[in-house]
Amino acid sequence: MSDVKANAEVLVPKFKFERQLNQDQAGRRTTLLGTIDSQPALLVLERAPFPSSTDYLSSAPLTLRTLKNLGANDIYHWYMASSGAIPNAEDDFSDLKINLIFPCTPKHIAKYSRQAVRYVSETPQIYRDHVRPYMQAQRESGRLNWAFNIVEGKKEVEDVIYRTPYGEDTEDEGFLLLPDLNWDRKTLDALHLLGLVERRDIWSLRDLKKKHVPFLRHMKKKFIEATTKVYPSIEEDQLKLYVHYQPTYYHFHIHIVHVQLEAGATQAVGKAVGFDSIIETLEVMEGDGEAGMDKLTMCYTLGEESDLWKEVFGPLKKKEKEQQQQ
Repeated sequence: MSDVKANAEVLVPKFKFERQLNQDQAGRRTTLLGTIDSQPALLVLERAPFPSSTDYLSSAPLTLRTLKNLGANDIYHWYMASSGAIPNAEDDFSDLKINLIFPCTPKHIAKYSRQAVRYVSETPQIYRDHVRPYMQAQRESGRLNWAFNIVEGKKEVEDVIYRTPYGEDTEDEGFLLLPDLNWDRKTLDALHLLGLVERRDIWSLRDLKKKHVPFLRHMKKKFIEATTKVYPSIEEDQLKLYVHYQPTYYHFHIHIVHVQLEAGATQAVGKAVGFDSIIETLEVMEGDGEAGMDKLTMCYTLGEESDLWKEVFGPLKKKEKEQQQQ
């Protein structure tokens, strides 16, 4: 067995690179074609998980060879950095994308902590009586300052790739487009943009009504046109649009991503809702322009450490069990 392992381990250093065949999973895996001893060989490189040792984790921020800030808004900061794994790399080489939340709150800690997940059904009644008041409390707590900074042109102005004139008072205008803070802004197959509306009466997809369909269609058209203009190698049918429910924050926004972007948890069933599906749903609804998404039952996942689980769905589940036992 030791001879087999030794023989295998000497092969990789002998690999002679010819060309890259593929890069997927948002650039975390790459497939290379080359030769070993003049014989064709395929080499698949994939980034391993970060070590969990205390020594590594405590020293990692101190050992970065380069650190370049991409943007900062309120308590949110994001960077590209080099771990120094390639000693002679060019100065602009970056193998790490870093997000910093400072100062963070207990809610941030809960959100980013490993936790059990539940799948819940939010009926129109639960939304009206419990979730809507929860949303209002979150909006009034000041957690949207960073989003309002962008909408009002106070922060990240240089990052905006498209916007209608700020404050333009027409039904079909009032939105902007910029890179999502989780995108490295280089890997086009992992493209992730964020569309924000100016108006503050739409907190989430629950506020969308039949009367909003022209606005939604117009906004989609403008976002796609802007994206393909700024990134001409990307075509319209290489983009998909979705919104989150529940969203991370209660100011309506749309995610625009490349179809090649790995469909992880943020695009999974129970989190992402297709933008086209929302529009189609609204169009076929019975009723006048006031008929809307607040009349549907929405099913989605929630972490057990989230306030929405602790304050709404956890207690409702407990109450339901108690009633069943009586």
